[in-house]
Amino acid sequence: MVRRWCIPLAGAALVVGSAAASAPAAAAGRAPHAPAAVHQVRPGGRVIRPGGPLTERGRPRSQHLSTNWSGYAASGSFTSVSANWTEPTGHCTSATRYSAFWVGLDGWTSNPVEQTGSEVDCSGGSPAYYSWYEMYPAYPHYFRNTVRPGDKFFGSVTYTGGGSYTLVLQDITQGWKHTVNKTRNGAPNSSAEVITEAPFGVSVLPLADFGTVNFSNATANGSPIGNARPVQVNMVDNSGRLKDQTSSLSGGGSFSDTWLRAS
Repeated sequence: MVRRWCIPLAGAALVVGSAAASAPAAAAGRAPHAPAAVHQVRPGGRVIRPGGPLTERGRPRSQHLSTNWSGYAASGSFTSVSANWTEPTGHCTSATRYSAFWVGLDGWTSNPVEQTGSEVDCSGGSPAYYSWYEMYPAYPHYFRNTVRPGDKFFGSVTYTGGGSYTLVLQDITQGWKHTVNKTRNGAPNSSAEVITEAPFGVSVLPLADFGTVNFSNATANGSPIGNARPVQVNMVDNSGRLKDQTSSLSGGGSFSDTWLRAS
């Protein structure tokens, strides 16, 4: 998830649809409404790897560092990725912070990303929950449906050939589902990932305290993602400290991320 410009949510509301909404500000636990400038707040994007002294030295070869991603990413040739997760509860202070949870193709070893997921952001002490898809670097599309903590999600991205992708996001708890068909030419389909993310503005934004998010039934090319030999991605701050803790992969397709610090 990349936010090209960092805008406090208190100063600009969020989008939850392909067009701006004029509804009043959303209550906590419901999808927020549209900002006046939709291009200023956006999810989606590729992994950001730390530079300088923050190298992979001293870590297992199966583990990698990122300043904005945590979870699991597999490299190779992929036509599908999917997972289930539970929308976590945002624990908010007065600070503005962000966190997102998604499945996607590309972005680990390439620039484009085809992805869909959910999010919890904090502003003014209150959490806001919503959902989206994005064909990065195109701008995101936000769904208008209600999202609440504890909702059970299913997400998938499938390449169907000829530059065509099908993105599915389903809130099993609320009973809504979106199936989106998009076309993109030239994407390499070179990675599949299931990710917790700190969005990006001018720099990587502070990670909202989401407690623990649980992913399950993660697949790549229709098999447990563990069969694709994914790497564990660990999110770190600029000093190399973990911002959340990614668990080991259980049963080939289940893991959790637990928040540790905002930045």
